[in-house]
Amino acid sequence: MPPRPTTEGGTAWGGRGRDGGGGARGGGRPQSIGRGAQTTSEGLQPSGPTAHITTVGVRRPGYGTAGRNIKVKTNTCVVKVPQKMIYHYDVDIVSEKTLPPRFTMQLVKELQQKEEFLPKGSYDGKKNLFMPHVIDFGGADMREYNVAVNGSSQPGGRPPPVFKIRIKKVAEINPEVLQRFIDGKQSQDESVQTALTALNVVIRMLPIQKYPFNSRSFFIKTDFKNVGHGFQLRRGYFQSLRPSPGHLLLNIDLSTGMFYKPGPLIGVALEIVSNARNPDPNILSTDRGLPDRIFKDLERFLKNVRVSVQPATASSPPKVHTISSLTREGAQGITFNTRDGTPTTVASYFHNLSGRALRYPDIICAKLARKQIPPDVTRHMVDFSKKSPAERLASIKDGFGVLGHTESEYVRNFGLDVNEDTFPMVTDARQLPAPKLKYSEGSKPIFAKTAESVAHDFVNGCKNFGIVVGDDNPIIQYGAGQATTLVLREAGKKCLDKHKVVPDLLLVILPDGGSDIWHAVKYFGDVEHGVVTQCLMATKCNRASGQYWANVSLKVNLKFGGINAVPDDANSTIISDSINPTIIMGADVMHPAPGSDAPSYSSLVGSVDSRAIKYIAKIKVQKSRQEIIADLRTMAMEIILDYQDYQQKVEKTSGKPKRLLFFRDGVSEGQFKEVMQQEVDVLKKVCADLKISPKITFIIVGKRHHYRYFTFLESFFPLNPQNKTEADPKGNCLAGTVVDKGITHPLEFDFYLLSHGGLLGTSRPAHYSVLYDDNGFKADSIQSICNLLCYMYGRAARSVSIPAPVYYADIVCSRARNHYDPNAADGFSESSSIATSDALQSFKPLHVRQSKRMYFM
Repeated sequence: MPPRPTTEGGTAWGGRGRDGGGGARGGGRPQSIGRGAQTTSEGLQPSGPTAHITTVGVRRPGYGTAGRNIKVKTNTCVVKVPQKMIYHYDVDIVSEKTLPPRFTMQLVKELQQKEEFLPKGSYDGKKNLFMPHVIDFGGADMREYNVAVNGSSQPGGRPPPVFKIRIKKVAEINPEVLQRFIDGKQSQDESVQTALTALNVVIRMLPIQKYPFNSRSFFIKTDFKNVGHGFQLRRGYFQSLRPSPGHLLLNIDLSTGMFYKPGPLIGVALEIVSNARNPDPNILSTDRGLPDRIFKDLERFLKNVRVSVQPATASSPPKVHTISSLTREGAQGITFNTRDGTPTTVASYFHNLSGRALRYPDIICAKLARKQIPPDVTRHMVDFSKKSPAERLASIKDGFGVLGHTESEYVRNFGLDVNEDTFPMVTDARQLPAPKLKYSEGSKPIFAKTAESVAHDFVNGCKNFGIVVGDDNPIIQYGAGQATTLVLREAGKKCLDKHKVVPDLLLVILPDGGSDIWHAVKYFGDVEHGVVTQCLMATKCNRASGQYWANVSLKVNLKFGGINAVPDDANSTIISDSINPTIIMGADVMHPAPGSDAPSYSSLVGSVDSRAIKYIAKIKVQKSRQEIIADLRTMAMEIILDYQDYQQKVEKTSGKPKRLLFFRDGVSEGQFKEVMQQEVDVLKKVCADLKISPKITFIIVGKRHHYRYFTFLESFFPLNPQNKTEADPKGNCLAGTVVDKGITHPLEFDFYLLSHGGLLGTSRPAHYSVLYDDNGFKADSIQSICNLLCYMYGRAARSVSIPAPVYYADIVCSRARNHYDPNAADGFSESSSIATSDALQSFKPLHVRQSKRMYFM
């Protein structure tokens, strides 16, 4: 069964819209993009941008200087921008249905055997063909071709289908505009994007024909791991050309793909429905007791999977089909009429045509939606993906052989020069000092076995942390997971009988696989009754240490409005500046799984105290896959009003912020301009309506990229203890390593900050892009703020990979499910495809008592 890969995400420069190309479309005269003098500045550092050059984000104000200067290796090499023209053609393959990219690649490969296409061009599998020369259409700017799938008829079978392909010239691209952009002498306009897109198509043309692919990654068949449930993991390589100050860089990284396991379809289906070693295929028959739930799971898994089918006539070649659904009947029970009108069954028809009887005529037949990836498969994926920095760098070097830049005729045809000797490229970096925080005292080791002892140890853990507990012998209520709401109500009733008040906290111990119970608990506490809930896994309680109870206490303390740690005054001079009071917001948008038309969810969190420790959260339903936050106005206004209320009542200030720092997650580079313009405009209007005028700084925090740092150490601590100041125990660069040179944007204010210590594999820095800045922050100020906020994540006693407000917004979005009644017929599930209007109607708001709490911790 052919694979369907899914990869870890990664944005890349280049591409325009869904087709990933640039230039004109449809009629009209061809464009000439970027014609000009053929001059380059290769190898030179760019001069400062001139006044006429425009940028999407803030122009870089300078480079940071704080911290210890170091050098790091990066997973990039230098590429020489070609000097010859590139010719852009529109490809229109006439077909009633959308053809898969691998098939369209095959058609265009066959087309390029024709003389006028030599030397060959590079095709993106969709609409764009880039050529190193003008195609001779005999004076016209387009031509129509008829191309057979396999180039010729097959003996003894039907002739291959013939497809009509229209090729039309739409633009001429001068790569000089890309070089000028890299040198800081050209704005990042459509001509630059188109040139970059063309070159990215060129470098992927060879591997896309040799390996399974997805987006910009290619997967090899020799490095894989079978993980059950019909899935297989494969190692692959990601590559993307990216502009940087003075150089065009090729970013190469490892990638992991999730594939459907190849093999006989019956075998894969049995792996999904049975854990037995050699299950009987007849269990796939509904007549022999295949449960309806298992049938539906199997159908979801197999829908849209491509399978290779051997026709009944042995002389015919295998054909690839896509499964649309499953039948509940076996081949023995499915009837149809032959061409002469004679009724027959599928089993009988196969027997008559092939002379062979079906081995399992009673099992369900394939007609085949993506299945939710099981949690244990996700764990396998994390384990398979992790490699130490040294291992990762060595594996990436091996990837040059897979990507084949030196042997690619396409790379040669366009004059693209990939200098593999410059890998890994060395760039300047700085080691920022870790901010100082003041934490509460930790607890001593405690162990738990029964519910009573868990409650006892939890109470002691809270007391050791400094939390006041009103009842040393809390009420214990046992119950079944299927009746969660009833169990929680009964516990509340006992508390009311004992103390004459409802409980402040419900502590719930969950069994393994208790996600549905967790959902019901959170709906009960956050939406229905406004009571704080804390869930614990039974397996963790049974081996709990003092650190475990300290971590639980961190979360509980925040949910009740407590403070776990405060930054040292010297480290928070900007955030805690009483002259310029600051409100910090974090925002995110969560989209449904591919193929689902379920709604998207947007969240916004905002600080209310002067030290940016306490946050409140808002979440809204919006149109599926809409990236702009639809109801930002309402959410931002409510948060600012809550900020003002807290400031006036608790901190006794005017409640008028002078600064608004807005951290936005989940935005691809192609959407920067649209998101920034629309959302900053909303923030300004909200502030105007509230008669406040804070200076706004708008920062995108990116996680889906493929840049990595590597140290210069040949052996890592603890093997060489003296290297402790150069790398962490896993061999990663130390937390606080910031890079704002070498691999950054040629013009705009961005940087990469590794703010956390690595736990698994090679750490990934976060990418910060400053798109709007009324405050006029210098590089050191912004980098210091971002680094500090990564240390202020409330439920961890260590730094995290992204600023706390961004992390909180992400958590709030992921808890959208908890706003739907788990007992309702139209309840939310990860695989549901309910319409946005229905989701909006069913979505329940937070209980008023929870709306001012950090309930999401």
